[in-house]
Amino acid sequence: MTETKKPRFSQDSKQAFRNPWVLGWIAGILLVLGVNVAFIITAVVTNPGLVEKDYYEKGRDQEQNFIQQQLTRDRLGWQMKLDAVHKPVMGEPVRYTFNIVDTNGVAIDGDQATLHAYRPSDVNADFDVAMQEIAPGVYSAELTFPLKGVWDLTAVLVKGEDSLKVTRRISVQASAAP
Repeated sequence: MTETKKPRFSQDSKQAFRNPWVLGWIAGILLVLGVNVAFIITAVVTNPGLVEKDYYEKGRDQEQNFIQQQLTRDRLGWQMKLDAVHKPVMGEPVRYTFNIVDTNGVAIDGDQATLHAYRPSDVNADFDVAMQEIAPGVYSAELTFPLKGVWDLTAVLVKGEDSLKVTRRISVQASAAP
């Protein structure tokens, strides 16, 4: 008498992961996920792409402006740092300080320092604040963020014909419950 084998169900088979079609589908899905992760990382790390009021004039010579900014940074050798006293919370004031020194660590006294707050998702929430010099090379401003979420802060120092900026992305927390 001949013994017949029971047909095995595909769920019991371990050979599916050896099939090139299955491996191809899995590789395709992993490729799409990897590209999406790369796009997300690039979006978070790079320029927010905000639309500025005079975007045409700035965009027309963007490469030249970038090169000029790099040459100015190299020529001056300024080291700039933008810090907050504590993490920002929506509706509560937070003080930001902007420190500028040259390559020898000597404080830079500028003519004007401004802090620009950009909201990537809502251009109507953007605002600028003039910074006050509280010590040689140290500028300060107090900000109150009206909305929680991601903000880009750009501190700009102008000294004579020279102008340099430093940008920092922050996250504003929701206000604490009463």
